[in-house]
Amino acid sequence: MNALTCKNILLLCTSIFLIVSGMNPVSAQPPSRVKFAMAAPKGSIYHRVMQELGQEWRKAQQRRLKFTIYTDSTQGSEADMVRRMRVGQLHGAMLTVVGLATIDPSVSALQKMPMMFRSWDELDYVRKSLRKTLEKRFLEKGFVVLFWGEGGWVQFFATRPFAHPEDLRTSRVFAWAGDNAHVELMKLLGYRPVVLELTDILPGLQTGLIDVVPAAPMFALAAQFDRRAPYMLRMNWVPIVGATVITRKTWDSLAPATRVAVRAAATTAGNALRTHRNTLDENSIAAMQKRGLKVQSATPEIERAWRKLAVQAYPDIRGTMVPAEMFDRVEKLLTEYRAGR
Repeated sequence: MNALTCKNILLLCTSIFLIVSGMNPVSAQPPSRVKFAMAAPKGSIYHRVMQELGQEWRKAQQRRLKFTIYTDSTQGSEADMVRRMRVGQLHGAMLTVVGLATIDPSVSALQKMPMMFRSWDELDYVRKSLRKTLEKRFLEKGFVVLFWGEGGWVQFFATRPFAHPEDLRTSRVFAWAGDNAHVELMKLLGYRPVVLELTDILPGLQTGLIDVVPAAPMFALAAQFDRRAPYMLRMNWVPIVGATVITRKTWDSLAPATRVAVRAAATTAGNALRTHRNTLDENSIAAMQKRGLKVQSATPEIERAWRKLAVQAYPDIRGTMVPAEMFDRVEKLLTEYRAGR
């Protein structure tokens, strides 16, 4: 056998090895420490369901795993959490749509459309219809959705009484840092947004930097916004929707049996949050009322005024805050659902 023939055989064997290796990649070792982050407060239902998921994960790996959860936005904003996952500093995070949208903007259709949804049932119907599409897009971006959840309906907390949209024209309204499209929309509607991180809301209220905070009651209760903004207008503005995601790299490193265990624990976590959401707002508002919160329910006339404002904003939301395709799909799905009811 001459030298040229040997060289050709070697090249052929190398090519075959590379092809086979590409088809059957060697799995990475599962991490010995898993780090999750969330904005939710320590001790909350969201923290507890993640602790339970972590316990099941540890069991599946024969407890050869340290599961760490960072609560209270200690890992930064939700955009920071996504960046940390992308560079390997975090393995997963529980995010609202604000953070999820930095991975894929399609998910904005579940939250960034004021007064589009009128009940949890409507949200469930739309999300069920869109879930495969959304989760596929997240997977393509390098993230696996473990489970979905909700954080209640956004209400408006203010330092002074108010009812109509016009009442807030002179107020300084909190806007979530990183949600630039929402900031621009508020300006278009004639409001004065003040961009802050979640951790800066209470100091902002204390110093007078902001007067109004759109927030879910659970978060307002935990952060004690009501002590500085003791007036709340009871009106379901938008639902707080979120999901717990893990990097695809981490997921792919897990043994099949571990994946099964984590999926089962994730299903349990999602069910727990779904059950809890039905009483979450009521219990939180009641607790704040005991310490002085004054709640004004939106009359039909007041609700019409706010709905008119929301509808006025839809042309600006469609194609900017929410991709046009997803905006249209949500409208179509809600029309179908309401016709069936």
